[in-house]
Amino acid sequence: MTATEQETRVNGRRGDGLPGRLRSWGLGLFHSVWSPTAVTMRRWALTAVVVNVGISVTGAAVRLTGSGLGCPSWPRCTPGSFVPAPHDDHSPLNMAIEFGNRLLSFLVLAVAVACLVAAFRRVPRRRSLVGLALIQPFGVGVQGLWGGVVVRSLLNPVTVSVHFLLSIGMIAAALALYARAGEGDAPPRRLVHRDIRTLGFVLVAAVFVLLVAGVVVTGTGPHSGDDAASRFSFDIEAMARLHADAVWVVLGLTFALLFALHVTDSPGRARRGALVLLGVELAQGVIGYVQYFLAVPALLVGMHVLGSTLVWIAALRVVFLMRSRGTAPSSAPPAAPAANEVRAAGV
Repeated sequence: MTATEQETRVNGRRGDGLPGRLRSWGLGLFHSVWSPTAVTMRRWALTAVVVNVGISVTGAAVRLTGSGLGCPSWPRCTPGSFVPAPHDDHSPLNMAIEFGNRLLSFLVLAVAVACLVAAFRRVPRRRSLVGLALIQPFGVGVQGLWGGVVVRSLLNPVTVSVHFLLSIGMIAAALALYARAGEGDAPPRRLVHRDIRTLGFVLVAAVFVLLVAGVVVTGTGPHSGDDAASRFSFDIEAMARLHADAVWVVLGLTFALLFALHVTDSPGRARRGALVLLGVELAQGVIGYVQYFLAVPALLVGMHVLGSTLVWIAALRVVFLMRSRGTAPSSAPPAAPAANEVRAAGV
């Protein structure tokens, strides 16, 4: 290659530059929604899982930084303003943290809409995917309205607890969408013994009870989110012991499931899923005990909230790995514009 040809190629690359790469990325993002495949549908569902976990953790950060009423009004941040405005009772930092968490709701909504559009545009259209995808924008709307209840109740621990549990439901729906997008619509076929799968469902139920116990402990202890917030009147030591008991029940069920999967020579993916679940539970248990003995520092509490969502995801994933619905139907999405047509249009 001559020096002139090399210079021409380099200049051509420079001509594309960042705008060209952004344009290409934007087109790819658009086609992943408008002309989805099984792969891109799963990617959007996985993104929904991630953003719902993210907003659960940032919601906890709002409480842990004492910013729960940083925006003391709803739907406005302050009376008369949708954005933070000077307020005597709240510092600018607290207002910014709470307002930032509210803004993240729009990211969750955007991903939810993308999941729904992709499910409708999927060829062939699958009612199971559309139904699961509908839960996402509907859930965001419910969460937004419930957020107003949380603010107007001055962070009542019941409303705060329900807010988190709604996020847990959103995560479950997004994970189900992820699993269903990668498989067919045949009747579920068990890959393990019936009793082992039943044990898996019992384990998921136990994890949910553990999460409920966790939010009760949270609503009883410190880090209320604001000095004006009320607390449950339970004894914190008794609630912490009850929560720890639930942890040991979940660990026992997980050990039983892992042992049953091993001795019955169940599929490797199910055994690996159960092993991942056990690892996440052990890490979460370590964080829980450390935060307890260190008088629940805010950072460890935030990590514990993240861990609780990961335990929930890992438990649900094991159940999905113990059955099969066949392969996902092949897709025939609407043809995307050819590369030369895109260039001709100046896109």
